[in-house]
Amino acid sequence: MTPARRTGGLSRRHFALALPSALLASGCAPHQGTGRPGDPIVLTLLSHYASGVPKEALQGPVDEWNTTHDRVKVQTKAVEFTDLLTTFMVRQAAGQGADILHPYCLWNGQLVQAGVLRPAPTEHAEEITRGYSEAAVDAASVGGQVYGYPTEVQTYALYYNKRLLREAGIDGPPRTWRELEESAYRTARRDRYGNTLVQGFGLSTADDSTTVGQTLALLNAAGGMFVSKDGRSTAIDSPAGRAVFDLEHRLVVRGASAPGVNVYKAFRSGQVAMVVSAGWWTGSLKTLMGKDYRDVGVAPLPLPEADGKRATLSTGFMLGVNAASKHPRAAWEFLRWLNTEKVNVKSAKEGGKATRMSSLQVSVGSLTGRADDMRTLLGAHSDTNLRPFLDALAYSVPEPNVPGAQQAKSLLRKNIEALWTGQQSVDQALRTTRRQVDREVSRSW
Repeated sequence: MTPARRTGGLSRRHFALALPSALLASGCAPHQGTGRPGDPIVLTLLSHYASGVPKEALQGPVDEWNTTHDRVKVQTKAVEFTDLLTTFMVRQAAGQGADILHPYCLWNGQLVQAGVLRPAPTEHAEEITRGYSEAAVDAASVGGQVYGYPTEVQTYALYYNKRLLREAGIDGPPRTWRELEESAYRTARRDRYGNTLVQGFGLSTADDSTTVGQTLALLNAAGGMFVSKDGRSTAIDSPAGRAVFDLEHRLVVRGASAPGVNVYKAFRSGQVAMVVSAGWWTGSLKTLMGKDYRDVGVAPLPLPEADGKRATLSTGFMLGVNAASKHPRAAWEFLRWLNTEKVNVKSAKEGGKATRMSSLQVSVGSLTGRADDMRTLLGAHSDTNLRPFLDALAYSVPEPNVPGAQQAKSLLRKNIEALWTGQQSVDQALRTTRRQVDREVSRSW
């Protein structure tokens, strides 16, 4: 799934996905060797941390490594997220692939199939499996084989406006879908011309991560899945999938949702009562809303039934090694240092330690799949709105990363939007999605 789009201020970087990478400016790259014996190995790391805070955050540990290691140096390169997958594939075909890659986990199946990613050596795979949440490990794996160290991990939860719920006589966030619908209808408001003033539940056609992410989060909460476990067909046309499409269709038809409205701008303006989104948004809202941020609350996703089993969606990135790298052992050792070695955390209680990557992600408003690191780094954090996303690491479900996953996601988005805009019925949307996605994922093998 395509990472989330940036919107104003701290751009949507905080992860859904539009994260930038560490592109070295002049003077930042380590001195290139002359080719003589004894010259250092120079590894290249290609990411999408191309500007701003993420670029600087990655450059910090890279500079630390380069200062403390003589034999192996690391040089960062970056492109914008929208060009990242194409850059991986084109450079690989031209024999110019970077040693270390930072892909969106949705693409892993495609990259493995194309021979771009190298499986993690056994000792690294074991460290990854021990140290990260199950969802993060699954996202960094293809066919049961681990391919890299998870970096950013985003889980989904329910954002709500406390003031709007309170003004509608609602005590707190909904726990079930029935309560969700009732709250959405009670908080929705239109003017006398029928124009939306407040969406009770925000649905938005803004981008893949918004349209598809919120739908798949609800699908997981209902116990469903988008792609079958063997990765060769879609499972959207199921009772769970139908329940989600029915719910969203009712919300639109009855006026509680207006998908044409930019939910990211509308929520921070107090024009959306509830919306499903990922944890990256918290830091952005805090910055952009000022004192009005006190009205923002976050709760776990409502479930179809009160006694249901919790589940939600998680998305993420990972750092892996190029199958064509001439220095794979050195590349894996750098990744181990960055992602598993623990260092002191200044903001934590005395003796608090976390990995460099976890500290990096928290500094840019994100989470990693290392729950122990997150508890250390967020222990003194005053923002309780991050807690539901941390808790969700234990029960989140990664988006499928089969070879045709990116195209399957785009097809799902088209059909969801057709449902929301009245171009398709629930039955038509489910049938069309099944036919199109089945064809896409089956031919990708």
